[in-house]
Amino acid sequence: MSRIDRQQAFSGTKPVSGALALPVEPLARWCEQTIPGFAGPLTAAQFKGGQSNPTYAIAARSGDYVLRRKPPGKLLASAHAIDREFRVLSALSAQGFPVARPLAFCTDPSIIGTEFYMMSLVKGRVIWETEMPDASPQERHDTFKAMAETLAQLHSYDPAALGLGDFGKAEGYVARQTRRWSENYRLSATEEIGDMDRLMAWLPDHLPVSSRVAIVHGDYRLDNLILAPDSPEILAVLDWELATLGDPLADLVYHLMTWVMPRSESGAGTGSLMGQDLEALGLPNLEQHAAHYAQKAGLSEIPHLETYLAYNFFRLAAILQGIVGRVRDGTASNENAAAMAAQVRPLASAGWAYAQKSRG
Repeated sequence: MSRIDRQQAFSGTKPVSGALALPVEPLARWCEQTIPGFAGPLTAAQFKGGQSNPTYAIAARSGDYVLRRKPPGKLLASAHAIDREFRVLSALSAQGFPVARPLAFCTDPSIIGTEFYMMSLVKGRVIWETEMPDASPQERHDTFKAMAETLAQLHSYDPAALGLGDFGKAEGYVARQTRRWSENYRLSATEEIGDMDRLMAWLPDHLPVSSRVAIVHGDYRLDNLILAPDSPEILAVLDWELATLGDPLADLVYHLMTWVMPRSESGAGTGSLMGQDLEALGLPNLEQHAAHYAQKAGLSEIPHLETYLAYNFFRLAAILQGIVGRVRDGTASNENAAAMAAQVRPLASAGWAYAQKSRG
């Protein structure tokens, strides 16, 4: 199997076709009526990256924009909640947190066939290879430092002060996420995976109780960031579909999976630092990166690491299985989505291995 060049495969845009095509004239009329200063006509291209909510580059006479929509077709319950994305973007943008500026939300499915929202286009770099092959050791060091600090900044906000006090239930986040993704996994399963069954049985009785509630991103990793063109500054954090109120340590440990992620032979899975010479690259190891986050977050340690890793490997496996299910149903938004099927079993195996380690 030849390995996908992630940077080439996921960067930039592609023509829009099939079920994901946009009716540009009704869309342009809606934008002109809703977004101050918008002037059509417009053209649309689909961003290659991303596996969930289709995202489009919109070029209009008045400038460049981004449209994000629900995918068409039958969807899993509670998935693709773009109204929640728009809400959290609006709250964080008002605080100066690095996100794209939200412009308008459309609840009328008659415009393009599904709900959608428009936001500003942030111009910069999305790096799809976690080891940042074209960067210097100093730039890698500074980028990862900025990642830890930006996540700590997100977790520092008081949700109620941002108008997000009801953005999720205050307690029991990890338990609810486990139930939710167990249900979604069963609905989208295409084969029997014993380690997923074992994790679904083990996790409910072993989950840590969160000591605090924060805004959590849910999918925080390098390729969900836009970096400045010529510096490690983070201009925007992308893909807020999974954001809610929850356990900041669970959110952090999802991010820490980068260091222990099983490498995908195809390259279609999430990025991994497994097997890399971190010191030569100028990158921190997992413990150093976690310690920098902890320092910025005012914590003395990151407790229950193995249990949080077991949970997060299970959760990611269930998310990828949902993508496999959309391939089965013909609603996947990325042509590399089918390759995700090969990642579910290794992720489940890694999760069960961490569950067994946590017992000691």
